[in-house]
Amino acid sequence: MEYMSQEGYDKLVEELHQLEHVELPRAKEALVEARDKGDLSENFEYHAAKREHGRILGRIRFKQRVLEHTRVIDMSRLSGDSVGLLSKVKMTNLNNNMSMTYTIASPHEANLREGKISIKSPIAQALLGKKVGDEVEVQVPAGVQRFRIEHIEI
Repeated sequence: MEYMSQEGYDKLVEELHQLEHVELPRAKEALVEARDKGDLSENFEYHAAKREHGRILGRIRFKQRVLEHTRVIDMSRLSGDSVGLLSKVKMTNLNNNMSMTYTIASPHEANLREGKISIKSPIAQALLGKKVGDEVEVQVPAGVQRFRIEHIEI
């Protein structure tokens, strides 16, 4: 069971709809057109269309499984006392005094460009349950980083 925000859930539903109602019919059409071109053993277009069709079916099954095992978090029940899923955390890197803000998100919503890190990442794991003023040490690829939590919000 995984938890995610309503926004993330809606985005996943939209992606599934796009795959099922736009991309899959397009792939089926390409497969039929390629099949009609003759000898299948030497038909590159047919093999490419078949691969694309299979790839789309795989993505559809994956997204269906994710949605089947996902529960949307009721944001009104969350508190900003400590770091948890969907917390927006402002912290200071004590190694270089740089300030940064991340939102702890489900793995399916994680997007570093948007400032969302996966709850399964080392930084998020170290922050879980911590409060404002707490300091944590995290082993990251660049070495050990120390952070101080400055602010938590939902």
